[in-house]
Amino acid sequence: MIQIYDHGSARMEPLYCARQILMAVLLLLLNVPAFGWGREGHETITRIAERHLTPKAQRNIARYLDGHTITYYAKWMDEYRSTPEYSYTDGWHVAPVNSDLVYADSLFTKKGNAIYGLELAVKALGDYRRLPDSLVALNIKFIIHLVADMHCPAHIKYESHEMKYDVYFEDAYHKPHKFYVHHVWDNEIIRVSRIWSPAEWAGEIDILPRSKVKEMAAGTPREWLHDNAVRCEVQFEWAAPDQRLGQDFLNKALPLVETQLLYAGYRLAGLLNGLFGEVSC
Repeated sequence: MIQIYDHGSARMEPLYCARQILMAVLLLLLNVPAFGWGREGHETITRIAERHLTPKAQRNIARYLDGHTITYYAKWMDEYRSTPEYSYTDGWHVAPVNSDLVYADSLFTKKGNAIYGLELAVKALGDYRRLPDSLVALNIKFIIHLVADMHCPAHIKYESHEMKYDVYFEDAYHKPHKFYVHHVWDNEIIRVSRIWSPAEWAGEIDILPRSKVKEMAAGTPREWLHDNAVRCEVQFEWAAPDQRLGQDFLNKALPLVETQLLYAGYRLAGLLNGLFGEVSC
């Protein structure tokens, strides 16, 4: 059963060029906005969720998504957050918690957050048959993405922890590269550890008994965030400022990442089933 985390110079020229290109890519990565999970993580979450959607929910959702699955829109919010039409959602990708590791309305700012956006979308879809199809589709896209983001360790905004710092993350050749710690949790753990497709990864980790799936999917978004915050707070112990992170870090971090992917997938399925099909996961 899957581990669930709980508390010659000529010959050298091509290689040299490859290294230079790699370094350039790494520098670019350090200067791009931080997006929760990256493509691999987001699509693995939706692949897990798809495996637990009821047939009725799948049919209803596909109708509003022009026949597409939820995986097709897994990263839609990241792709449109900077456009004038959807710039109001740019602040929705983080989920804040206070010193008690819970979400409180006092944490709300004019930028919004993942809980705010998710609760708006769920409320709107509570009577989705009265909405224009375009609005139903938009709110489905919000739910798909925000449930995933709030499960990414780096997207839980801890009031009691400093979260803006760098670490040195080792590549496959054990060479450390300087990264904003946020990027390590968003992308680098996955890129170094897993080279499967999202469908393959989902199939490898989604092997829990139905009773466990139901248990993990239970609760409300605010309860999920508290649960995530408690489980993921260990990130600050494992990846401190300027720390060099190697295989020992990956051996601890990957089970946590996979656990969060499972929770996100099961909870996303449960939420969508409750809105568009029989309440089942």
